[in-house]
Amino acid sequence: MNTRKPICIAGVVAMGLALSGCEKPYHQPEERYVLVTANVNLPYWQEAQAGLTDIGRTAGVKVEMVGPATLSPSEELSEFQKVVAQNPAGIMVSASDPALFKESINKAVLQGIPVICMDSDSPDSRRVLFIGTDNFRAGQKSAKRMVDLLGGQGRIVLIGLPGQFNTEERVRGVNDVLKSYPGIKIVETIDDHGDPRAAYDGISDLLQKKKEKIDGIICLEASGGPGAADVLHLLDMTGKIKIVAFDKDPQTLDAVERGWITATVVQKPYLMAFYGVRLLDDLHHNVVHEFKDWATAPTAPLPTFVDTWRITPSRLSEERFKITDRLEAELGESSASGFVEIVMQVEGGWSRYSGRGEPRPYKGQNKTRRQLKLRLIRVAAKLHNARLRSPWRHRGTRRQGNDCCG
Repeated sequence: MNTRKPICIAGVVAMGLALSGCEKPYHQPEERYVLVTANVNLPYWQEAQAGLTDIGRTAGVKVEMVGPATLSPSEELSEFQKVVAQNPAGIMVSASDPALFKESINKAVLQGIPVICMDSDSPDSRRVLFIGTDNFRAGQKSAKRMVDLLGGQGRIVLIGLPGQFNTEERVRGVNDVLKSYPGIKIVETIDDHGDPRAAYDGISDLLQKKKEKIDGIICLEASGGPGAADVLHLLDMTGKIKIVAFDKDPQTLDAVERGWITATVVQKPYLMAFYGVRLLDDLHHNVVHEFKDWATAPTAPLPTFVDTWRITPSRLSEERFKITDRLEAELGESSASGFVEIVMQVEGGWSRYSGRGEPRPYKGQNKTRRQLKLRLIRVAAKLHNARLRSPWRHRGTRRQGNDCCG
């Protein structure tokens, strides 16, 4: 009897190996997901690139980011059309001009390529869904913050990108709030073309040439905040004119730390790109089986709007944002919150918020890079232990029904 056991075990092992050899890989070697951006040189999109790279490594798929080197809707459209011609597994695009992109997005979807709009939507197109900021609500938050800063009275300037859907939605949110505060007037709207130098020149012209009295500046895209902060600093007007900025570019966060910018509405391009590829991957593999496939479904098989954003009214470390975004990408926002107390103690030198929402310095203010890395190792260890509970675990291979071995 003892001699038969090894034979049976060997038979089971052999059968298992044969079955595992029949499993089809979940991702095919040629699978590729592409993000088409409005301006690859902006720090905002470089952060999205980090999310794209991480999800590519985690999911085991090819990823790529393309786009013009400056804000140019026509050049971005050309890049999008080139990508469509390559027939990738899925495309994310920031539609800098929704009307301009509508036809090309429709053609891509009819061709069988799932398209997700990220950051800036083309709502009238056939895109499957939008992932990004609720821009109307973000505009409302910006305006409410400025109302609080000015006590409901003052003259303000808006800086944005007229014609771009996300910015227009933010403007709509600002105007919606200001209807209830007649004491606040918008005296000028500046188009900075996505360039902080244009924002600098616009504010400088208002203050020095036109001698306009300004009490506050609301920036509704990333470049406006740094440009406005620089000119106020040069004119020794820092703090005299309040700035509510947008995004968490290094220059913006540095200005917040210095007190040049009062608050900034923070988006999460890392998470947008990370989850955007997840969603494209699910569409490509028809993971949601409510309908035969996403392309012929009578309605979208996934949520049509995924909102990711927050506002920070006080000084925060750029490193904290980067770390918590990565934790949220892996664990979800609620699970990641447990790690915030650890990642608050990073190189920026802030341990936690006081009751007034202001950060307090802690004794070890001058932490070295080595000490920072040790803290991140602890975070990584906790992340590793928590992954077993995460619904977003790595999907290496997956058996495709019963058609594996015939």
